[in-house]
Amino acid sequence: MRKYEIMYILNANLDEEARNQLMDKLHGFLTANGDKIVEVNEKDWGLRDLAYEINFQSKGYYVVLTIEAENDKGVKEFERNCRIDTENVLRQLTVAL
Repeated sequence: MRKYEIMYILNANLDEEARNQLMDKLHGFLTANGDKIVEVNEKDWGLRDLAYEINFQSKGYYVVLTIEAENDKGVKEFERNCRIDTENVLRQLTVAL
């Protein structure tokens, strides 16, 4: 089992329901391949100012996850979908621990 820490920033203009649906969708890519979110260290850092503007946004909604995975298929799928949905996911970073 390998541990990963994932941090991603969502568009601040999303309402709470849309944000929760997007988070569930993204987390679904991780769990669909048998990976488990160990510590739902799903720390919602909440709405914060960005260091610099991204896509003309000065604020973003930060989320941090710690997961444990058998393989990296779920993580790769998560990253791929974050790169596709650039309107709602401003940035994402995955670090293998």
